[in-house]
Amino acid sequence: MPQSNLSPELTTTGLTSLLDGQGRKPTRLLQILIEIQAAQHWISPENIDQLAAELNLPRARIEGVIGFYSFLHAEPAGQFRLLFSDNITDRMLGNQNLLEYLCNKLWLERGHVSEDGLVSVDTTSCTGLCDQGPAMLANGMAIPRLTRERLDEIAELVLQKVPVTQWPAELFVIENNIQRREILLANSMQPGDALRAAIAQVCVPGSAVEAAANQRSWREGIPSVALCAPVSTLEEIKRSNLRGRGGAGFTTGLKWEACRNAPGGEDNRTRYVVCNADEGEPGTFKDRVLLTTQADLLFEGMTLCAFAINAKQGFLYLRGEYRYLLEPLNAVLQRRRDANLLGANILGQAGFDFDIEIHLGAGAYVCGEESALIESLEGKRGIPRNRPPYPVTHGYLDKPTTVNNVETFCAAALVGLHGGDWYRGIGTAKSAGTKILSVSGDCARPGIYEYPFGVTVRQVLIDCGAENTLAVQVSGPSGVCIGADEFDRRIAFEDLATAGAFMVFDESRDMFEVARNFAHFFAHESCGFCTPCRVGTAMLKATMDKIAIGHGTQYDLAEIDQLNRILLQSAHCGLGHTACNPTLDTLKRFRPTYERRLKSLDFEPAFDLDGALATARRMTGRDDAGAHLSMEAES
Repeated sequence: MPQSNLSPELTTTGLTSLLDGQGRKPTRLLQILIEIQAAQHWISPENIDQLAAELNLPRARIEGVIGFYSFLHAEPAGQFRLLFSDNITDRMLGNQNLLEYLCNKLWLERGHVSEDGLVSVDTTSCTGLCDQGPAMLANGMAIPRLTRERLDEIAELVLQKVPVTQWPAELFVIENNIQRREILLANSMQPGDALRAAIAQVCVPGSAVEAAANQRSWREGIPSVALCAPVSTLEEIKRSNLRGRGGAGFTTGLKWEACRNAPGGEDNRTRYVVCNADEGEPGTFKDRVLLTTQADLLFEGMTLCAFAINAKQGFLYLRGEYRYLLEPLNAVLQRRRDANLLGANILGQAGFDFDIEIHLGAGAYVCGEESALIESLEGKRGIPRNRPPYPVTHGYLDKPTTVNNVETFCAAALVGLHGGDWYRGIGTAKSAGTKILSVSGDCARPGIYEYPFGVTVRQVLIDCGAENTLAVQVSGPSGVCIGADEFDRRIAFEDLATAGAFMVFDESRDMFEVARNFAHFFAHESCGFCTPCRVGTAMLKATMDKIAIGHGTQYDLAEIDQLNRILLQSAHCGLGHTACNPTLDTLKRFRPTYERRLKSLDFEPAFDLDGALATARRMTGRDDAGAHLSMEAES
């Protein structure tokens, strides 16, 4: 478990030391703030003043970064910050009752800090533990499989003021739950195998590879013999038809080639490789398992990419919810440096210099979008950029940058060792290779399943032990919800493209409540940059809540469709574009679950005046008829 080396009270001297350790770089601002937060549980005005002075940054910029990320606080949030995962699968497993139980144990109101400043309890978005929920974060450390007995133990540890780093290790045990393996999860590669295979490539006289190497040699002033192996590696990636595993499915080889061909600064060598390990999509947890079991394969794929595009620096952007993986991953990186698989002249290849740093996120779903992730890497708020230009030409620090996710880099390492033709022979004509699915919800065997592309939804349901299935949410809230009549559809880019989430709902579930949970998620995670998304997701949330309490009408259902059109046309990024998907999908396939909640009125105002007086009734202890507005009075 990672521990901060800072004292509980961060002095001016301590902060100066921290800044020195981070090189006093403004691009490291987020990492500095995360360290301060870990040390003293909040970021004080004095901390902000010192950071502004020593980093030569406007105070407003620092405050803006703190306010953007949900795991950073400019006000005391308690020595213990306990956040229950509030994904729909956690709700299905009873997280709300458990949250209330813990609040009662601690004599605490949800969302508030205890009077002694000791503890606060609230919710957060998906923690990547959908296969072993309900889950929580205790000062950023993940705890799965919550029960009342576990919460009793946690409450006692909090009341005794035992630091989280000293809590019993069994509380933090997280299972991998790998249920089905194919070429990736069952690989037997040794560290360096793919790199050795890539370096061994030679140019065949008269081949397209030699011609491409000669062309680059002329353009870049580098001997063609030094370019043959990188060109061959890039050609193998292109031949494999490997596509990005984040859901959009852009061809990986074309992305790498565009980055390789983009001007890279004065020496033409300033390019970056970035791994997106910020899987915040509810229902997705495959990266968690790959980072735990296949870290060498991931770093091999990143290094292979650097070899192909001529990059010298890489970054792994690790979501804040996976902070507990930071130390193990850094240990793997150090082991690779010691084996000359990172650093200078990798495997004795002159000029093959590359290393990787890990940057932590701090609780912002939108940073899963590649340009927002790059902004966060630069120490800023994770606001998605306007595109074009694209990261392959203007990415990190405005230099050519290749961004792929964890699964894509792992697959690239397999291609590097076995070749493009081998990889292309697996899966379907348009979807080469395998796909890892994060299966959760109403099934007997939740966990990680790897299949060749083309597997049917029905086969996955059989394998995971799902019965009486009503619906499956494929690719999380931003994906698609399908009913039983579509279970013969296939997981593939030409049918059901997915980033990996596969959430199962049986016939006991209310699909309106599923969609409502997702509406709350999008409203919470909107970065607020553009008005259509900021306002639109809030309106969608309010409309779903209005329907839930029995005040909705057919007019409201029609307004959801209109809201979707506005978001599609004018939202700044994909979060706004997909925010209405769960509601529209469930309306299309499970409309009765909406209609039975509707009133017969043609229109009803969204503002509930009587409901707004609920707080006053609680404060006065009154709930009699005289404390409520009658329908006649309201009208």
